[in-house]
Amino acid sequence: MSETDKRNDALPAGTPAPAFELKSTPDQSVRLGDFIGRRLIIAFYPADWSPVCTDQMALYNEILPEFQRLGAALVGISIDHAWCHVAFAQSRNLHFPLLADFHPKGEVAQAYGVYDDEIGMSERALFAIDEEGVIRWSYISPIGVNPGADGILAALESMAAAPVPA
Repeated sequence: MSETDKRNDALPAGTPAPAFELKSTPDQSVRLGDFIGRRLIIAFYPADWSPVCTDQMALYNEILPEFQRLGAALVGISIDHAWCHVAFAQSRNLHFPLLADFHPKGEVAQAYGVYDDEIGMSERALFAIDEEGVIRWSYISPIGVNPGADGILAALESMAAAPVPA
């Protein structure tokens, strides 16, 4: 499957976001339903500790107040175990949850269309979800490229400009 074909697999705007419940720590879980009534950014990334992932999560942590100003929460999701996420988040002083799509491996990434069987982990993918749990924007970045935050910010600004469904 070519890189172009893979990019067509991410769930598109207008699709209800698949429900999930994933560990944020070894004894705490986060569900998609926890964010109903708020906007949510989901950042799928390949693995804790990799150089590009480290830079990407550090950038999002730095601009987290801007995401929050636009009414959005942020979660990162990878196939790493919750213990790995705890150590990574502590070492990088991250202030948003990292969720473990560990077992069954990559199940949530598969539901969102961004799991890569060839490499055994999720692609680097972003989703902006509205207050009703509907995907409003999605993007898959090349695995070795930090997608930055411009697309997320544009999606959130567009959502903020649109009337909230009654």
